[in-house]
Amino acid sequence: MAGTVGLAALFPASGGSARVAEAACDLAVVLLFFLYGARLSTRETLAGLRHLRLHGLVLAATFGLFPLLGLATALLTPVPLTGQLQTGVLFLCLVPSTVQSSVALTGSAGGNVPAAICAGTYSGLAGLVLTPLLAACLLGSHAELSADGLLRIGLQLLAPFLLGQVLRPWIGGFLARHKRGLTPVDRGSILLVVYTAFSAAVARGIWSLATPAALFGLLAVLLAMLAAALAATGLGARLLGLDRPARIAAVLCGSQKSLANGLPMATVLFGPEAGVLVLPLMLYHQLQLVVGTVLAGHWSRAPAVATATATATTAATTPLNGQAPAALTGPGAPPAPG
Repeated sequence: MAGTVGLAALFPASGGSARVAEAACDLAVVLLFFLYGARLSTRETLAGLRHLRLHGLVLAATFGLFPLLGLATALLTPVPLTGQLQTGVLFLCLVPSTVQSSVALTGSAGGNVPAAICAGTYSGLAGLVLTPLLAACLLGSHAELSADGLLRIGLQLLAPFLLGQVLRPWIGGFLARHKRGLTPVDRGSILLVVYTAFSAAVARGIWSLATPAALFGLLAVLLAMLAAALAATGLGARLLGLDRPARIAAVLCGSQKSLANGLPMATVLFGPEAGVLVLPLMLYHQLQLVVGTVLAGHWSRAPAVATATATATTAATTPLNGQAPAALTGPGAPPAPG
């Protein structure tokens, strides 16, 4: 990702090459959402509905709490962000949750993996509708939802996804068998979107906006948002009475944002302005991976510590070879054998 941004900064697409890159980017977005639809198992998605409290919490955090946090940054930011970076922070707050990283972290932390898969899936499906609508309401002229905008969303996002779902009975098995071979297609498509967006951003003078002071202020804001999301989802999971594996899934899914979904949506909604506006999303994505990995490592060790403590307690209070434990020796204890 960093290499792609650097390539766009040094050798941005311009003129005819920019038009070719934009056309290739549009095709990459279509391919990404087609593959999303073809891989999504309708049966597994419906089976996950039994975790309604968990899914409700994740959706409330993703499309309720985060937009409120985004709106609050304009008032509470100690280092004011430039207009486009502030808009990018708000767009980040409208993006759905991720599936890949949250599921991987949930599994390593000992959480409920099937619930995490379904939570991320439902969030992504809801984002196909809610993200453009919220962007139109909260971002004003940056993402005006005109008839042309609705048509682009329908053709580039919804139509390929629905086509993938329709063709899944015939191609789903093939995609599952060749999952590893298709990984470069997914990542290559996302990197192409990043290169095209940042090429346009360089042409628009992104480095005059993303000064060191602005980037430092942006990182501080993103860290504060991530901390607030982790705390709120953790508290909500406890209040809803979720068990420990479900709480882990709720916290990791409810605090993360999808780069794979957010970047294509930004190119469709914002066009040439997307390069500057996705910078907060890209930085937040890296932060959530680092913090999520640390938390997953801590949670994965917690059961082992609890088990070791319980074992030690049991050993200290269980007689060995007919002898009374040390804590029970005294005047009232039977005499130890000679």
